[in-house]
Amino acid sequence: MIGNKGRDTKPELAVRRLLHAQGLRYRVNVRPLPEVRRTGDVVFTKKRLVVFIDGCFWHGCPEHYTAPRSSTEYWGAKVRDNMERDADTNARLRAAGWVVLRFWEHEDPSAVSAAVVAAVA
Repeated sequence: MIGNKGRDTKPELAVRRLLHAQGLRYRVNVRPLPEVRRTGDVVFTKKRLVVFIDGCFWHGCPEHYTAPRSSTEYWGAKVRDNMERDADTNARLRAAGWVVLRFWEHEDPSAVSAAVVAAVA
């Protein structure tokens, strides 16, 4: 699992490129709440807006997640834990006054960036 990228994935880079082209400036892989060990993929600190671009396998996408054939108990628990952590992260951030946007890696980067631009405005 050490070979799996935690940041700068292709979907993240595509969205960030489009956001930058729109003139938006943001922070990358930042903890919105320093006391919580979770980082946003794109963070607008002054607007208190955080964007997550979740991988379909790692976060249990309802459209594309397929359970692996080996070590099913391990991977099932891992993905369930990730989904629970995502929900907890959303709740903590929203309680602290942040706007949370979550997208799947398979979503069109243009549509994602348009949604983010609208939220920032």
